[in-house]
Amino acid sequence: MPAPSTSLVEQREQFAAKQKLATEVFELAQDGKQFDLSRKTVLEKLGATNADDALGKIKALNRECEELGTKLRGAELDEIKASIGQREDERNVPYHSPQHPAPAGGEAKSWGRQYADSKEFKASLASRTDIPFQMEIGVKTLFETAAGFAPESVRSGLLVEKATRPIQVLDLIPTFPIGQAAFIYMEETTRTHGAAEKAEGVAYAESTFVWTQKSSPVQKVTDSIPVTDEQIEDEPQVASLLDQRLSFGLRQKLDSQILVGSGTAPALRGLLNVVGIQTFAKGADMGIVAFMKGLTLVRFTGRASPSGAIAHPNDWQDIVLTQDNEGRFMFGNPFQGVAPQSLFGTPVAVSDGITENSLAIGDFVNFSRLDDRRGVRIQTGFIGTEFTEGKVHLRADLRAAITYTRPAAFVVITSM
Repeated sequence: MPAPSTSLVEQREQFAAKQKLATEVFELAQDGKQFDLSRKTVLEKLGATNADDALGKIKALNRECEELGTKLRGAELDEIKASIGQREDERNVPYHSPQHPAPAGGEAKSWGRQYADSKEFKASLASRTDIPFQMEIGVKTLFETAAGFAPESVRSGLLVEKATRPIQVLDLIPTFPIGQAAFIYMEETTRTHGAAEKAEGVAYAESTFVWTQKSSPVQKVTDSIPVTDEQIEDEPQVASLLDQRLSFGLRQKLDSQILVGSGTAPALRGLLNVVGIQTFAKGADMGIVAFMKGLTLVRFTGRASPSGAIAHPNDWQDIVLTQDNEGRFMFGNPFQGVAPQSLFGTPVAVSDGITENSLAIGDFVNFSRLDDRRGVRIQTGFIGTEFTEGKVHLRADLRAAITYTRPAAFVVITSM
């Protein structure tokens, strides 16, 4: 294989530099089993002002690493494909037999071609028109690809992925590292302010505040696949391809659990099964009107600031195609620009993970969190007789907790 191109080398160096920076940041931040992002060395490394700013920069750095990694894999596949094409071009260069050199300024002729062009052969054809050509030269079996040389085709480096649901809502929820088996927090379950005007000498008013400890357990999401030694050894792409598939599958499941997880161990508890979230039916309202009513409930009943919404593709389509009494699209000319991805300034994540005819709105930034125990881990091992059968098992897992700390900061609109 030829040496890597300058562009590929630069991409590798850029990716390695970003990965190194991310590793150094976590090494500087590690405090036992937890991470302290407020350390001076961490803030200086990231150019951050405080722990929250550092967390945002780490998330941005992680996304940048993922994007660079994806581009690098694509560039490496392009390089491999180009190398295969070059070898194929060299293989297809015509070979001239030394016994039949090409005449000056012309092409080389095989013995069969020379015979077919000879005067004797042409004369024979002219004088024996009553006898079929095959009988004349004594050929009874057709020489074709099925009985002769089958055409040789080399597989390209193109991999066409089967369609699957992408990651759609994970980015709405802030992610934090966690070093224990559960996220424990205190929730104020009673808050009664008794402040009141009192006359001189009269007993003071009293307020009542009650706090309750809450726990959101870290749960495990798993996947695995058996593979033969030969498959991994004979096709270099397989190992990285399986790693990517298993990692994506775990994140895809987590993306779904954020919405519909039952909360019954070992399942995580998704938004639609959180006790205390607000709900109301759309009724006869237009979808746009119901959306605004949901924003109002989050703001005034939940005392929160809506940061995002989640809509099923079919429900969002109905909203985007809303027309006025004259049949004009209320979101503008469909032939100009792209369809909106927000409504009343609130970003909308379109996801088929949410139940159709349901639309969720909430303050995901302040009152939801994903606590990641250690990220995706991929290991290899043997099950049963796999060692003697020349097989290995790849297994992948992640551990995380999903928590909606203030249920009233979220609302689900039904009957969309």
